[in-house]
Amino acid sequence: MRYLYATVMLFGFWMLLSGLFSAFMLSLGLFSVLLTVWFLRRMDATDHDPSILYPNLRLLGYLPWLFWMVVKSNIDLARRIWDPRMPIHPTWTRLDTRVTTPFEKTLYANSITLTPGTLTTDVNDDHFMVHSLYKEGIDELRCGEMERRILRLKV
Repeated sequence: MRYLYATVMLFGFWMLLSGLFSAFMLSLGLFSVLLTVWFLRRMDATDHDPSILYPNLRLLGYLPWLFWMVVKSNIDLARRIWDPRMPIHPTWTRLDTRVTTPFEKTLYANSITLTPGTLTTDVNDDHFMVHSLYKEGIDELRCGEMERRILRLKV
C-alpha cells in the first residue's frame, strides 16, 4: 500500500512541476515514477528498514517557515557582503542536537545548509559540526527554533 501511495504522490508532484499533459509526456513521467518506486522497493528489501515520509500539516507548515528563514538569511548575507561595517567572521563549531531519527537528522542538517551563511559539515549521533560566516548564525541555531520545529514533526 505504501508503494501505491508513493507512486500516486510522486506522479502528482511530477505533474505539478512539469505542467506537461500530452500522452507521451505523461507516459514518460509515469515511467520515471515507476522506476523510482521500483528502486525504493529494492532499497527497502536490502536494508530491511523502510522509511516513509507521509506529508502532514506539520511538515507543510515547516516548509514556509524554512523558506522565510532562507529569505531572511539571504538578505542578511547580502548586507554583510556589501557593507564593510558588518562583520564576517567565519566560525566552525559543534552544535549539540536532540534529533535522533535519520529523517530528523537529514532534515535538520539540510535545513542548516540551505540557510545562506551556514553549512553542516559533519553529522554525528548527538551533534553536528557547522560552519557559519558569522557568529550570529551559530547563535541563532543554538537558540533552537529550527530544531524545535523539526522535533514537532514527529507523527
